[in-house]
Amino acid sequence: MLSCEKLTKFFGPFQAMNDCSISVGANSITGLIGPNGAGKTTLFNLIAGAHRPTSGKIVFLGEDISDLAPNQRFARGLVRTFQIPHEFHHLTVLENLMMVAPHQPGERFLSNWLSPMTTRRAERQTRDKARDVLEFIELTHIASQPAGLISGGQKKLLELGRTMMTDAKLVLLDEPAAGVNRTLLRKIEQKIEYLHDKLGYTFILIEHDMEMIERLCQPVICMAEGKVLIEGDFRTVRSDPQVLEAYLGERAGAKQ
Repeated sequence: MLSCEKLTKFFGPFQAMNDCSISVGANSITGLIGPNGAGKTTLFNLIAGAHRPTSGKIVFLGEDISDLAPNQRFARGLVRTFQIPHEFHHLTVLENLMMVAPHQPGERFLSNWLSPMTTRRAERQTRDKARDVLEFIELTHIASQPAGLISGGQKKLLELGRTMMTDAKLVLLDEPAAGVNRTLLRKIEQKIEYLHDKLGYTFILIEHDMEMIERLCQPVICMAEGKVLIEGDFRTVRSDPQVLEAYLGERAGAKQ
């Protein structure tokens, strides 16, 4: 589904990505781990289109998207979330979901005047879908609350729900466990599993919570210094001496 080929990214003299190559298979949950500064977020930004690579290319569903804008990648089904949720603070939780739905005729000024019935019908359909998503992520009880006032864990669930309002094919999840209590974290995991198992979503997941990575991800990719250190199943990656030293701060050969 996704292939990143020899990606290099410089910010001035600083090299954040160093000849990095990964591939992601359809209907997989790929875990992306590594120490702070390893290049994980830079890789997400390159895939999502926030930054352009200095060299290398990104192929999504057989198409080179290296030069496409973020909205063009979004339209092709490539969606990302953020470690710090980017909700619309003053809109309600329900309205936050409705805002994300693509191809809404009401976004075109003339449609509201020339095709008001079509616009209203599409808005009702979007609202109904948003309510279904709220029920799935178990946030119906706060549908009318401003999104800026809900808890951090609920915002993470809302971010996941917003991906369901799109035509998502590949979702980049940036640290969904960060700042989330264990109860809500397990709920987020269950929703990711359902979207993967029942609806065929493909995920790439940046996370420092190794229990979450172990439960959800196959394969796991460990990055360091802007490149891939090792890829494999969780146990193989977790026990690799390079990973223990570079990511986990343990000496090679230390007792597990």
